[in-house]
Amino acid sequence: MHAGVFTLPAGARVVDAIAAAGGALPNTDLTGLDLAGRLLDGAEVFVGIPPPSGAAAQAAGGVIGGAVGAPGEGASNSGGGVTSPAVVNLNTATQAELETLPGVGAVTAERILAWRTQHQRFTSVVQLQQVSGIGPAKYAALVGHVTV
Repeated sequence: MHAGVFTLPAGARVVDAIAAAGGALPNTDLTGLDLAGRLLDGAEVFVGIPPPSGAAAQAAGGVIGGAVGAPGEGASNSGGGVTSPAVVNLNTATQAELETLPGVGAVTAERILAWRTQHQRFTSVVQLQQVSGIGPAKYAALVGHVTV
């Protein structure tokens, strides 16, 4: 896999971006990525590494997926038997499941469910930023813990 900026045709999916970069390295955990998710212009895809955190890192572009868990949480991409934290599917999660996410309480969980009801479903993790009350910092904390 080669890091860099790749130009892909309109309608390209995450799996297309990975292929353009030369494919994932052996033993790379792709479960935190929505491989069928459509890419948005300027989106970043983090494969096998945790996405950067903080408002400045998130302002640079939309983040799709990433390694499951952040450094220090026991995530592993080497296949060495380390258990990763559970990933919550935004399209099927109950309020109780959403409340297990970092920084998500009852009010935010209700807002996520309301957004999902209004828009039918999440098609990309990036859309989580459209939920009222989820700003750059909270979004950065959620990336890697959610999928669609």
